[in-house]
Amino acid sequence: MGAFLYGVSLQWKLDIRSKTLLITCYIVPLLFFAIMGGIFTSVLPEARDTLIQSMTVFGVTMGALIGLPPSLVEIYSSDIKKVYKANGVPLYLGIALTNISAFVHLLLMSMILYIAAPLAFNAQIPKKPGMYFIFLAIFIVVSLSIASIIGLAVKDQAKTSMFSIIVFVPSTMLSGIMFPVEMLPPIFKTMGKAFPASWGYGLMTDSAFQFDKLLPLSVIFVLAVCLCVVLLHKIDK
Repeated sequence: MGAFLYGVSLQWKLDIRSKTLLITCYIVPLLFFAIMGGIFTSVLPEARDTLIQSMTVFGVTMGALIGLPPSLVEIYSSDIKKVYKANGVPLYLGIALTNISAFVHLLLMSMILYIAAPLAFNAQIPKKPGMYFIFLAIFIVVSLSIASIIGLAVKDQAKTSMFSIIVFVPSTMLSGIMFPVEMLPPIFKTMGKAFPASWGYGLMTDSAFQFDKLLPLSVIFVLAVCLCVVLLHKIDK
């Protein structure tokens, strides 16, 4: 219990001083919403029907893929890992706490968008809010699992940012939030299905239980968790 509380305390201190977390989980997504929300609804008035979902997918994807990996690199590729071991804190607790922290921040950001979009741009609220937030939580968890792989596999901050951007750009561009997926060439449609953003956007837009969209997210999550376990084992050696 003492090790757990120490880990929580350390993670809290890291979150407070993390400018990356503030920028990627709040400032950039909300700024993007303020600018692109106005552009989308002016050019395509029907964009109001899915504005909450599209802005949320962008924000969650950015916060997870670009915001989380640097925190993991800071823990597992620095003296913080030695501090964990010296105080008897299991290494898996680091990734668990950073994921929980990022989940809370991304959920708060998503709730801000959920409230602000109808007020600012007359966006349509999802017909089934309960299902919407369940699918949102699933999407956040799966996105964070992918981000965790980057954070554990890449040990250099500069390279981490590069790999994060490489995954982030196609995730958003091929998800359908910028333009309809039907407009994409077949090869890009197929590529888009490899990223959680595409499936998450479909689920949150429909706000209805769809096994064919939940299954890919489940597969991605299980594979990501297994890979994270392998990477943690290597780090612990």
